[in-house]
Order: sequence, then structure tokens, then C-alpha cells
Amino acid sequence: MAHTLSERTRQARALFAPLPASYDRWSRLLSLGQDPRWRRFLVSRVDAGPGRSVLDVATGTGAVAIELAQQQGCDVVGVDQSPEMLAEAERRVAAAGLGARIRLLQSRAEELPFGDGSFDGLTFTYLLRYVNDPAATLRELARVVRPGRTIAMLEFGVPRRIWRGPWELYVRLILPLAGRTISPGWHEVGGFLGESIRDFYTRYPLPRLLELWRDAGIEDVRWNRLSLGGGIVVWGRRGG
Repeated sequence: MAHTLSERTRQARALFAPLPASYDRWSRLLSLGQDPRWRRFLVSRVDAGPGRSVLDVATGTGAVAIELAQQQGCDVVGVDQSPEMLAEAERRVAAAGLGARIRLLQSRAEELPFGDGSFDGLTFTYLLRYVNDPAATLRELARVVRPGRTIAMLEFGVPRRIWRGPWELYVRLILPLAGRTISPGWHEVGGFLGESIRDFYTRYPLPRLLELWRDAGIEDVRWNRLSLGGGIVVWGRRGG
């Protein structure tokens, strides 16, 4: 069945289409080296070992999927809406020698092509800012996880108190200038990112976001702010 893409989906696809080959390198540098550490912490929240399967939604270039397979020893299915990102993920998975453990599919997070309770865990990264209905998307993510198993999210955060000023300076001035020196595509990301993060947390401050998780049937919800609040990981268990 054909789906009409939302404006947010079209924007995300257009924004990231030129970036896959350089995405991991510049994400690491533009996050001041923090992005790989955040991803490792995300994966450490998931309780999945050999013989278990984890779904990685918005897998992008496959960084979290690869980390899951290497750190946890589990099998992974990675899904993303971007064919360009998936092509780079295929290359990276093959280079890591993990083709037998990681399967990649093109899919939208809002409508996953899996049955109820198909997976022993689920991760998603930098996703909810790009969907029209975060509450409905969380319900769909929870649907495909077995009761009692972990769902975990990594997202950018907005630092609090004295760290808010330096963060605003970085995302308003330094990030766009740095992006301009890399490429037109990264310049666009640099100008977009701060506003996108700020807008999301205006609409869904952390207490409201955690409420959406619980409303989706996710229990024992916890969170950890990372790098002075520049990143946040949220995790919980699918309820019975």
C-alpha cells in the first residue's frame, strides 16, 4: 500500500540524503566526540545476548546495530526510511563482518512490518523529532517488543541552568559555521539542528515525553542526561 509522506518525513529524507558517506565522521566531530559514547551507553541499557533479536529503528548508517551485535552478541534488524543511509549501513555491516547477524530493511517507524512481540528489545536514535505523532510512534515501537523486554532511545537534549547559554551559542553560531566549512549538506544540518531540538522540547518537555512512554505501555521508565545535558537516553520495559 502506498503512503503519502508527511512534510516532516520528506524534510528528513531530503536533509540526510547527501550525508551517509560522511555522516559518522562528522557526527562524531560536530558532537565534540560525544555521539559514539552516547550510542555505547544506549546499547548498554539493552538486555539482549546471543540467541536474542533486537530491532534498531532509524538505524541510519548502522552504528547502533553494529554496536548491538558486537557488545551484546545478539541478532539485529535495522530499519530506516532512507535508502541512502541503508546503502551506507550495508557497506559498514559488511566491513565489520556482521552480515550474518544484521539484516537491514527500508521501513517507516510509524508502521513497522512486523508482528506483535517480534523482538527481544528495541533501540531508536534521533527519531521522534521527525515524526508527526510521537505518541502513536511510541505505541507502534512498543507493539513489536515482547513483554518485559527493553525499549531504549537516544536523543539530543537541551542543557539546563548555566550550560544552556554555551549550548545556545554552539547550535546558533558555531555549528552552522562548522557545517558551512564541510559541505552544503552539513551547512543545512548545522542551521536546522538547534531549532529542531529546541522546538521538540518546547512541545515535549521531559516530563511530558516520559508520560508518552508510559502511555505507550512502557514501564519502569528511566533516563540519563549525558554530556552536561547535550544528550539524553531514555529506557524502559514493555509492559505485559
